[in-house]
Amino acid sequence: MKKTIIPFVLLMLLLLTSCKSKKNMVVITLPLPVIIADSVHSDTVGTIVGLFTPDYSQLKDLDASKNKKTQKKQIAADTSRPSTRALSATKITSSSIDVSTTNDGIDRIVNYDFTHRDVPEAFEGFRIAFISDLHYKSLLKEKGLNDLVSLLIAQKPDVLLMGGDYQEGCEFVEPLFSALSRVKTPMGTYGVMGNNDYERCHDDIINTMKHYGMRILEHEVDTLRKDGQQIIIAGVRNPFDLARNGVSPTLALSPEDFVVLLVHTPDYVEDVSILNTDLALAGHTHGGQVRVFGIAPALNSHYGNRFISGLAYNTAQIPMIITNGIGTSRMPIRVGAPAEIIMITLHRTKE
Repeated sequence: MKKTIIPFVLLMLLLLTSCKSKKNMVVITLPLPVIIADSVHSDTVGTIVGLFTPDYSQLKDLDASKNKKTQKKQIAADTSRPSTRALSATKITSSSIDVSTTNDGIDRIVNYDFTHRDVPEAFEGFRIAFISDLHYKSLLKEKGLNDLVSLLIAQKPDVLLMGGDYQEGCEFVEPLFSALSRVKTPMGTYGVMGNNDYERCHDDIINTMKHYGMRILEHEVDTLRKDGQQIIIAGVRNPFDLARNGVSPTLALSPEDFVVLLVHTPDYVEDVSILNTDLALAGHTHGGQVRVFGIAPALNSHYGNRFISGLAYNTAQIPMIITNGIGTSRMPIRVGAPAEIIMITLHRTKE
């Protein structure tokens, strides 16, 4: 009986293509404008100067087979940063807390302690909450959203970062961000868009986030300031369209700053140079969403299991945390890929 059931289950799982992107990846030759703004104090987000509005009307289909040479070129560019420097500057440990028995739609909180020499003294103990792929209302329903908000508030983050793919319908945008606006942090809430958000509801999401005082980073960076010191949050606009967005916004930054890069898909950190990044945060993969005996039949990275979940490194040894996310796509089911909140606590390397 088991021999009959397992192939059938695997066949069904192969139909699962969680938030699969259809965008083409092309090398860009000229950089696009990067907007730099400052968040000077806790409840103020930066003023955008010289707003750049990209054209999303010509998004192309993804054909990974045509982009092998492109990927190799971009990877080579990223190795210009010595890997030994990145590794010697960083220490990362993690642990997780199971919250599934008391919360709908959230299985665990994963805590990372991230120690790096570029972390300013004023940001010792600074707490970053990171969530992605809510896909509201897929598996995540109203009660689950309220539980998510309560859990985030209880974690007392200093800033909330969001990785995109927020909704499963434009009618859910306002109630989603209305609920998330109850999470008050000293440094505010920032987000990037996922592929689902470029396919529908883009303007609704932008306007609703602005209404609730949240900041969307579309190839922009913002500076978080504390006691005269700073860290930088950079966000990537549509990372599947490298013809427009193939130059990382981090390239314009100083290597001396501590820089967090927020991007929807983990593939971007390998497809292009993300020089000057100290930590990248990504989603999109759903951790495989369904993993049977540790195997995910449907993968949303052209690097396969290398960038599926948890801590990973690109070729230049820049660390990246990939979240399983919270919601689902296509089928409202998770197996072996717990829905999670990521909490990152920053520490400065002690000399």
